[in-house]
Parts: sequence; C-alpha cells; structure tokens
Amino acid sequence: MSNVPLWVWGITIVVILGLLAFDFFFHVRKAHIPTLKEAAVWSAIYVGLALVFGVLVWIFGGAQMGAEYFGGYITEKALSVDNLFVFLIIMSSFAVPREDQQKVLLFGIVFALIARTAFIFAGKAMIDNLSWAFYFFGLILIVTAGKLLVPEKDGDDEADNFIIRIAKKYLRTTDHYDGDKLFTVENGRRVLTPMLLVMVAIGGTDILFALDSIPAIYGLTQNVFIVFTATAFSLMGLRQLYFLIDGLLDRLIYLSYGLAFILGFIGVKLILHALHENQLFFINDGQPVPVFEIEITHSLVVIIGALAVTVIASLLSPQGKVQTAVRHVDRHATAYLHTDYHSTDAEHEAIYQEMLAAVKELKGLDPERVRKAMEETGADEAVQKAHALRDQLNAG
Repeated sequence: MSNVPLWVWGITIVVILGLLAFDFFFHVRKAHIPTLKEAAVWSAIYVGLALVFGVLVWIFGGAQMGAEYFGGYITEKALSVDNLFVFLIIMSSFAVPREDQQKVLLFGIVFALIARTAFIFAGKAMIDNLSWAFYFFGLILIVTAGKLLVPEKDGDDEADNFIIRIAKKYLRTTDHYDGDKLFTVENGRRVLTPMLLVMVAIGGTDILFALDSIPAIYGLTQNVFIVFTATAFSLMGLRQLYFLIDGLLDRLIYLSYGLAFILGFIGVKLILHALHENQLFFINDGQPVPVFEIEITHSLVVIIGALAVTVIASLLSPQGKVQTAVRHVDRHATAYLHTDYHSTDAEHEAIYQEMLAAVKELKGLDPERVRKAMEETGADEAVQKAHALRDQLNAG
C-alpha cells in the first residue's frame, strides 16, 4: 500500500469533504454556543473516526504504515491544539460573539487543510527532487523548537496586525458585527465586517503554522497519503475540541516545551536520515554517512511520552492554575478595550462584568504568583485601562 490506489484517495477525500460539509450544515450554519455535552460527544466521534482509520491503515498497509500514521496524527493533533491558543487570542482581540466563534473556527480548519495540502505536495516535490531537502526540513524544526522556548513578546498575536491594517486602509470595512455575516450594508454601501477580518487574521496564522507542521510529519513518514490523512484527521473535530477544553487551554503552560522537545527530536531524526541518504558533495565526498537512524516505533513512544509528561505536569502545576486565571482576566480586559467591535452597550458591559468575575477568582490563589503573572502578561495594565475606560464612559 506504499503506492495507494487512486480509488482509495478518492474515497478518503470524499469522506473528509463530507465530514466538513456535515459540520457546517448541521452544526455551524445556525449560530449557537455548543454545550459541553455536544462538544464532548462530537470530539469523541472525530477522534474515534481517526483511530478507526488508523487501524484500517495498520491492517491493510502493515505495522510500519500504521505506526507512521499514528505518530503523524498525534504530532499534528498536538500542533493543532497549539494553534487554538492563537485562535483564542485573535477572537478575543476582535471580541467575536461566543455564538459566532464556531464559524470562525470551521473556516480556520478548512483554510488550514487547504494550506497544509499545498505544503504537503510542495514538500513531496522537494524531497523527490532536492537531495538537501531533509537537511532543510530538519533545520526548520530545530529552529522552530528553539523559538518555542523563547517567551513570546507582548502584542505578537494582536488582531491589529499588518494584514488587517492594510485591509482597513484600502477596503471598505465596518467595526460592527452583523451576526456572522462577512459583508453588510452601512450608509448605503457594501462593507466588510470584523468577521471577515478575523478570518483573514486566522488564515494568515494557518499559513505560518503549516510551515512548521508539514516538515514535522515528513520527519516521521515520506508516504504522502499518510501525511495527508494524518494531517486532515488531526484537524477534524478541532472546532469541538476548542469548546471542550476551552477552560483547560491556558492550563497547558508546558505545552510549548513539550512541542519544542518533539520538534527538536524530529529535526534531529530528519538530519540523521539526510546523512544516511547523503548526496551533497561537501559532506563525506557525496557518499552516505553510516549513522544511527531512529525507527518509527521509537519515535511514536518518544512523542506520546513527551506529550503525556507535558500535559500531566501542566495540570498538576500550581503555576498553571495561576496562569489560567490571569489569562482569563487579560483576555476579558483586552476584549473590553476593543470597543469598536461591540455592537451594543449591554454587550460591552457584559464583558466588563466577566472581567470583574475573573479578577475575583484570583483572590483564592497565591498572591505573589498572581502579582508576577499579572505583571509578566501585562494583565494588570489592561485591567487598569479597562477600569479607566468604564469610568470615562460612565462620566460621558
């Protein structure tokens, strides 16, 4: 099954497109906030489908292909969860109404699938035609791993990025939502709504994430069918997972370290493979270098182990609880300060009250840890600005 028949490709693509269409017509088209039960059930269904597919690959393609699929799926799923952090920040910055966030997420998933499919085939072309491709992919992953270990700078993920500023400057836009519509009519003119700008911001981040995720999975397998299906199934159900673990996302404070270790490990694996297949004239006179290569089964154990340690350590960490609470405060304060995107005063006030409730939750936590986290994230300054803005609005 190394050369997968076209009919298998056809059935797989139809199933994936069918799942996306089902998701849109039966869940997303009518705006609503998913219940915890709904999110849990559908998350389990999509994970179950991915596991069943993996078992079929194992049965019909052999243990090697099965291990490659599961290794790729777990790695891409972990990277996809990391994507959700950025999606959450972008939607908070734009103050996207909770009931409309599903549409944004589904767009992000579809765009991510399109972007990654393009990168998958581009990556395959590089591997087949450029002898240095594995060196290049390996270095990308090692550099990415290093960047994950560096604390993010404030404002890196703000909604008001370069693309958004260009869109606002040269296109007709409005600062007010009209349900989940992408376009609306304002003063007799057809204009873009913030919903479309959110999707532009998320689409841009999807392209950046694809630059990391595709080299990562090619470090585990060069079978393009496995690469495509593992990537696609890792994105399926991401919308439901967002609402299921919404409160836990901020608790995964060590996820970036776990991902850094995994990407660094796969980067080293790629470079070892590149040395084993070496054709570059300036390395060992263009001859393969006899180095140790890491088997896919060993890779699978390392990936699962790293993620398990990362998640358990994050959930048990007292600092994780503080970070979760502080980020909730920061997110509500930031959303309140983006006054342009609130359609009504009542909606604006509701976010302020949510911020106050989040601040109240901090009182039961370690005061010193809370103080440091508030300063490091800039949440203390955001809260002060939110209070000042509300006083100003009330005075006016």
